[in-house]
Amino acid sequence: MAQVYVPDDARVREQIQSSTSSSMGGLPPTTRREEEEAPRRLGGVDVLIVCVVLGLIALLVVAASRWVAPLTPKVSISLAPNMLPAYAGYSMLRMMLAYILSLIFTLAYGHFAATRPRAGLVMVPLLDILQSIPVLSFLPAVVLALVAAFPHSNIGLELASVLLIFTGQAWNMTFSFYHSARTLPKDLQEFSAIANLRPWQRFLKLEVPSSMIGLIWNSMMSWAGGWFFLMASEQFVLGDHSFQLPGLGSYLQAAANAGDTVALFLGLGTLIVLIILINFFFWRPLVAWADKFKLELGSEADPPTSPVLSLLRHSALVAGIQARIFRPLGDLLAGLLNRLQPLPSVQQERMLTRKKGLDAGRLLNVFWLLCLLGVVGWGLWNMVVLLAHISFAGWGRLFIAAGATWLRTLAALLIGVAWTLPLGVAIGLSPRWSKRLQPVVQVVASIPATAFFPILLPLLVSLPGGLSLAAIVLMLLGTQWYVLFNVIAGAMAIPNDLKEAATTYQVTGWRRWRVLILPGIFPYLVTGLLTASGGAWNASIVSEYVQFNAHTVQTVGLGAEIAAAATANNFALLLAATLLMAAFVVVINRLLWKRLYALAERRYTLG
Repeated sequence: MAQVYVPDDARVREQIQSSTSSSMGGLPPTTRREEEEAPRRLGGVDVLIVCVVLGLIALLVVAASRWVAPLTPKVSISLAPNMLPAYAGYSMLRMMLAYILSLIFTLAYGHFAATRPRAGLVMVPLLDILQSIPVLSFLPAVVLALVAAFPHSNIGLELASVLLIFTGQAWNMTFSFYHSARTLPKDLQEFSAIANLRPWQRFLKLEVPSSMIGLIWNSMMSWAGGWFFLMASEQFVLGDHSFQLPGLGSYLQAAANAGDTVALFLGLGTLIVLIILINFFFWRPLVAWADKFKLELGSEADPPTSPVLSLLRHSALVAGIQARIFRPLGDLLAGLLNRLQPLPSVQQERMLTRKKGLDAGRLLNVFWLLCLLGVVGWGLWNMVVLLAHISFAGWGRLFIAAGATWLRTLAALLIGVAWTLPLGVAIGLSPRWSKRLQPVVQVVASIPATAFFPILLPLLVSLPGGLSLAAIVLMLLGTQWYVLFNVIAGAMAIPNDLKEAATTYQVTGWRRWRVLILPGIFPYLVTGLLTASGGAWNASIVSEYVQFNAHTVQTVGLGAEIAAAATANNFALLLAATLLMAAFVVVINRLLWKRLYALAERRYTLG
């Protein structure tokens, strides 16, 4: 029998680095070594980096003093313009913490669901359910539980706000990473098998780079979704209880309730400036950096650039930190992971395959499974007891409301696809337009439509259809960006080789769309439609039930039922409406989106 040669760790590392450099647009090893050995001097860029780091530390110290301060459920929100910088800092910190939590959840959950088929059978439907549960359904349990856990400080309220923002950020990122991990190119999978990569090497060298472009654009969409629900995440009204946190969301809500148009536009202006700064200093450098992960043989003629990324690459401080801190820590962590995940020998593999019966690990798994079943059974019993308070007439009203919300969701998706598909392809295929329009799209997508709704509501209600049609407009404003951002990411990920081949063979017009563009963006389009569908159901809670100036306007819909039940502390109705919404979303995902995902994995994967 022929023996298979398995290279050692050093050679594997060299092969991975060289292949990553050549196929993903990185610098050759000699060029990188020359740049590393070239002496660098401290300059103005390094001073600016130090100032930014000190500013972030100061923000963390101020926020920490606010978190550990005595509990103040009712905060007086000042509409004075000089309070906007402090409010923007508080909201920015909550968004950052929620995004870090979302990113950790995305990488862990998406990896396990994609690499373990048995676990994926449970984890993917569970992700559908989590995506379909609206933010307001989390409110009573999360806020009251965390406030009770930290009764003497503001930590509970702050954690509740972060977790609620997390529920508006995590799901589309997780779906994007899961799909990328499921549709890895076949040649890269074969190389990882031949190189005998450990699981952590496969994760860091294959799964994460392959998903980088889609993950970054979905991260932008997650931030936009977080800004959209910021008003609901910083001001909680639960029956007779009212909780407020200082921030841009509560400032906008207070300005809308007071009818102060000047303060409202000042708050929106501050939010727009903050979004532009984040885009310039964070997202644009990430987009330019991630361009090297495109799977193509040649380099792009006009790749995306970023002045901030260029300055960081020439910073002596960043180079020194990377050489003296991050690289030694990376080598130390790699050695530790290699010890935790040693390469098994052939004899060990044979012994493991022949081993039968229950060992300690299996017994422990059975024990945890029984504990989980016990907790689930206890929860189901309490759920049945609570749902017994809903009459048959109440269930009938909820089903009619669910049908109305589903029709609005469908209308919002169709309208959104009609304009986001051509625009997203145009932006993604043109680096020049991507540079120009990416900040514009990011800003427009991040502006919370709920802030404008009290101003536009009198006009929209006076139109034929009233709030029923106005709800479609608000749902569209909150969900169309999921499709647009994923289409842009899909168009940017199309290899330049295929675009050049289409140009060489004069593939133009509809034929170009049919054989190149639509197959290239199809996996991303499915992810965008899936997350947009869940986002539309979530947006129904703020589009079908609107409160402003001590007035409440609502229409027939499941979102209105959930919002009204949360406001009135009607937990039985809240649970029933939430379960019905989750059931609708899961059934649609299983019947439609799952089949489209399977089609994307089977026919539209690069290999």
